[in-house]
Amino acid sequence: MSFGRVVSRILPAALLALLLVNCSGSPSDSPVLTADMPLHLEEHLDAATIEGSELPADGPESIVWRFDEPQPGWRAFSVAESRNPMQAMRTDDALRVILTDADISRRSATDGDPAGAGIYTDFPGLLTLEPAHILVRARTESAGLMSVVADMLGGPDSRSRYAGLFRWGSEPSPMIADGSVQSYLLPLGDGGALGEACCRIGISVETYEPGSVDILSVRVVSGAEAFAADPSGVMTVLDGNQDRRTLFTHAPVRVAFTVRVPRGGRLDVGLGVVQDDAPVDFRVTVTSKGQQEEASLLEETLADRAAWVQRSVDLSDYDGQTVTLALQADAEMPGTVALWAAPILSGSADAGRPNVVFYIIDGGSAELMSVYGYNRRTTPNLERLAAEGAVFEQAYSNASWTGTSTPSFMTGLQHSVLGGYLTDTDPLPEQAVTMAEHMHRGGYQTAVFNSNPYAGRMNSLDRGVDVLWDDRWDRMNYSASSVPLHQAFWEWREAYPGQPYWVHFQPVDPHGPWRPVVPFTGLFGSVDAAQRLDDWDSRLEEAGWSRRRSVRPTVPLARLIELFETAGIDLMEYVSAKHALYDEGMAHNDYQIGRLVNRIKAAGEWDNTIFVLAADHAHRNAGREGLAAMAAPSGDEQAIFSPWVSHIPLIVVWPGRIAAGQRFGQPVSMIDMLPTIVDLAGLPRPEITQGQSLAPLLLGEEGWEPRPVIFDEFYGSFTSDTLHGRIDVVDGRWGASLLVNQNPSPPEENGRAAPLLLFDLWDDPNLSHSLHEERPDLVEHYTEFLEAQWAAHQALAQQFTRSGEGAALTPEQLRTLRALGYIQ
Repeated sequence: MSFGRVVSRILPAALLALLLVNCSGSPSDSPVLTADMPLHLEEHLDAATIEGSELPADGPESIVWRFDEPQPGWRAFSVAESRNPMQAMRTDDALRVILTDADISRRSATDGDPAGAGIYTDFPGLLTLEPAHILVRARTESAGLMSVVADMLGGPDSRSRYAGLFRWGSEPSPMIADGSVQSYLLPLGDGGALGEACCRIGISVETYEPGSVDILSVRVVSGAEAFAADPSGVMTVLDGNQDRRTLFTHAPVRVAFTVRVPRGGRLDVGLGVVQDDAPVDFRVTVTSKGQQEEASLLEETLADRAAWVQRSVDLSDYDGQTVTLALQADAEMPGTVALWAAPILSGSADAGRPNVVFYIIDGGSAELMSVYGYNRRTTPNLERLAAEGAVFEQAYSNASWTGTSTPSFMTGLQHSVLGGYLTDTDPLPEQAVTMAEHMHRGGYQTAVFNSNPYAGRMNSLDRGVDVLWDDRWDRMNYSASSVPLHQAFWEWREAYPGQPYWVHFQPVDPHGPWRPVVPFTGLFGSVDAAQRLDDWDSRLEEAGWSRRRSVRPTVPLARLIELFETAGIDLMEYVSAKHALYDEGMAHNDYQIGRLVNRIKAAGEWDNTIFVLAADHAHRNAGREGLAAMAAPSGDEQAIFSPWVSHIPLIVVWPGRIAAGQRFGQPVSMIDMLPTIVDLAGLPRPEITQGQSLAPLLLGEEGWEPRPVIFDEFYGSFTSDTLHGRIDVVDGRWGASLLVNQNPSPPEENGRAAPLLLFDLWDDPNLSHSLHEERPDLVEHYTEFLEAQWAAHQALAQQFTRSGEGAALTPEQLRTLRALGYIQ
């Protein structure tokens, strides 16, 4: 078990920033809470009476290394490609790690990654304090990243990136490069704790420029210590591959709410502890009006921090009554932490508002689905689903891959407005409200079942989520990821059967690496296709195929053919094998979606459920280049609106409300999903959104007009505040792609001949030839149009900053944003 992300990864002032509300007064003085829709008790601490929950007199022990005094156990290490062994230099108050020009040039020459080095110590027996995180105090003027590295097995590993010393590394945190002392809270181990065999830990720093990083101290933050900053509050707690939104308290404690119990009332809650040697006695009690003594409805003792228990408390005997509902915990050791995960009070299934299933097929290409006319029968179940609702023929993702597209459509904001892409662990700006947060605030139970780390906690998409089930990519079969996700959903429904609920699925069945499962193995290709593709990829690596991911360029066709000839591989056979494996993964996902829908129907929930099926991007990311390279014979870096990049499925079903059998040809995009779903669910529309609600179109009402679809994908740099990337548009017949803040390369390098590329989508849907020379009039028009859009995005981005301090908009900017429909 580990505590979760209640703070930024960079903590300039404090270890924890927790939601804390302690109230005085008696239950009879407290506001009466109603539960006509699911009531998240942890969100209503301001209406509760909290007695006890005091911090322990003696806080948990800490392990701290301070480098203002000698620490001979700590040594330096470097990446394997470094020319010389690293050394850590002692200063008055720190150990200084130095990255030289030679280190930087060496790393850049290999794969474009930053140079890496750090310090480590041998430290067996680390688990004695149940560690969860490492808190590092450091300062630097060098832009880069910091992470924790560790060895859990105890021996050198030649495959390790860092001198063969470490087998595990945390998600990196960007460093603040202004020379000030900063605190970095870094997760230690898989799910917050390493195995018993841990024998060394280290602090890795990576920079993109020569410089140094001073490490002042390293502190092991134990699980118990994470809850020692405040008497009670709310945080996300990691439990294996689940994140649970949790009310934490310190025993002895009584948290009492005055509630009106709905018909068929029940309380569903997870119970947990953080110390094995400190049992906690949990109780749930009810006191009704006129009752002299409280009735105990649940009593449970827990002493195993690795084992949560899920409990349901029947409140139906109190239907319609106003009662005092109390969560109580006692322990032999005062101050022992007691955890109450997602305590939700709900009533009978007649919830009024519809359930919402938001199902994203990661890497799902409409071009390769039979429901969109593809000649292989990859999606028979989606065909049946489409017959029950509405299909959008021209739906697009707003960016080209998960890390840029999912945060965008989950907030209804373009990628550059959210700050662009800097690292894999970019937090969402606090001002950006996610779809889960909108639904949670509207009384919905919320859950996420996800197989792609870019669509979960790594990008702050756990905000507003009661339970996030994250199947780690490194311990699953991609091609069958939907199976455990669907199973976890039904386990969640059993634990939290109230309605309405909002659930977000994101399986990766058609997304490589492919390992099709029976009976789909060999359905469209050879049964050994996956192994053959692995062998071919190794040979292509040896022939010079680049593994760089950050820019994602396509390869000129002549160069592509040369690479395959050098490797001795038939290009079309390679593409066909990749194509077949993708289709087999899609067919598997389609089959599992059919089973999911049938089970929802059998549960009697289908008629009150909005089912939205879409994708975060299309086929291009399903494999290394494959058909995407063939689609750009000039070698040009593809426009985002290429069908192989962004043409995705969009099917919306709501029995009895959305007419069956509709097919819409108007271009729409994933950024429309947030306003559409909250609109259909009857919740308030976001005050700021760049998407347009499709609800009027789906419901046959007035109020929707077609407008150009905007695509936006931008990348940042540790050495500059300027974003660079592309902003594209699909406008009827025409598609235009504008480079921003980067110079076009000479044609002999990548084929790009102009800052703006222009395509006729009617006559050239695969974007084989840009018309920027033939149609200068349209080039001028769309250059002006996209530059104006980019200026509007930059203005709106001032309201969504990762620092949390938004700048005021000028009157002219406000007028522009309102005219575009971005601000109500």
